[in-house]
Amino acid sequence: MLNSQSEKSAISPIFIGYKTMARMEIHRVFRIWAQTLLPPVITTALYFAIFGTLIGSQIAPISGYTYIQFIVPGLVMMAVITSAYSNVVSTFFGAKMQRYLEELLVSPMPNWVVILGFVTGGVVRALLVALLVIAISLFFTHLIIVNIWIILAAALLTSTLFSLAGLLNGMFAKSFDGISIIPTFVLTPLTYLGGVFYSIDALPEFFRFISLGNPILYMVNAFRYGFLGISDVSLATSFGVMIIFNLLLLSLILYLFKKGYGLKT
Repeated sequence: MLNSQSEKSAISPIFIGYKTMARMEIHRVFRIWAQTLLPPVITTALYFAIFGTLIGSQIAPISGYTYIQFIVPGLVMMAVITSAYSNVVSTFFGAKMQRYLEELLVSPMPNWVVILGFVTGGVVRALLVALLVIAISLFFTHLIIVNIWIILAAALLTSTLFSLAGLLNGMFAKSFDGISIIPTFVLTPLTYLGGVFYSIDALPEFFRFISLGNPILYMVNAFRYGFLGISDVSLATSFGVMIIFNLLLLSLILYLFKKGYGLKT
């Protein structure tokens, strides 16, 4: 009986701490919705209009689907990736610069709870953006859903992965310029070359082989499989890549938190 009460008393502060952090991060998403939710929706709507309607009408169907139907999952996933990443890198770096991160670290909350609090904000923003982009896509094409559970699992794993990646970037960044280097020179090229606008089966063998080294390719194709039932790579491989990268990033961040690296300005 005493052990049960002690376990509850230990869990309660952790849950309260996580709930407080998650509420703060989610509230921020809605409070500045014009910065967090609106831009990716407008950008993706332009992609639908230009690439899907104007250019896509001149492109032959891919695996039996119109070009705009083919690119919808990729564009949604691109919005998920950028939203999750940008949300966490900005909030974590801001917490570090304003020094309230130090208050979190000296609180009774374990490091994993602090990490989970930041990641939750990124995941919620990414999923909200995904829903909005999917809603916008209905104005341009007929939406096809083959397996909703694969869609949800791929979106959750991807948003978690890039929330962790954003947190890692925030730890290493020394200035606001530092949080824009990775998105500009790494994230954007990998996203555009990750099969969002094309099937890698259309590429020459050499470039197809290179594309298989891009982890975003597997996320886009898992998401596309949930919508259209087609994929350039094995579904099991896609989920395996997402799970492995999530575990690797989480382990690295936990280690860096333990060592205190990148937690102070």
